[in-house]
Amino acid sequence: MKDDEKRKVQDDKKAKNILTFGLSFEDFFHTARCKSAKEIWKMFEVTHEGTTYVTRARKHTLVSKYEAFRMKNGETISELQRRFTHIVNQLLGLGKTFEDDELNIKMKKDDGTQ
Repeated sequence: MKDDEKRKVQDDKKAKNILTFGLSFEDFFHTARCKSAKEIWKMFEVTHEGTTYVTRARKHTLVSKYEAFRMKNGETISELQRRFTHIVNQLLGLGKTFEDDELNIKMKKDDGTQ
């Protein structure tokens, strides 16, 4: 084996160790089937972020929830704010951007105040 190939094998082993170091037993078990650090990374991408299609569908669903967002009967302002923040944070995590004014107007409109 050439020096370059040895270095690549060592680098892959280091990367695998780094990727699996702090995992739960269940996640570690899933990585046992992976032959390289790249396979582990891909598995985590799909598991935790989803494929492009899944991400797009999730974003579409959340945008629909955001657009249809209304205060529920019997819901407190803090519950409303928690639900709203959860939806917005999920959308931000998927790459959606908002203007501050847009969020303020949406929240003010949907909490029943004008």
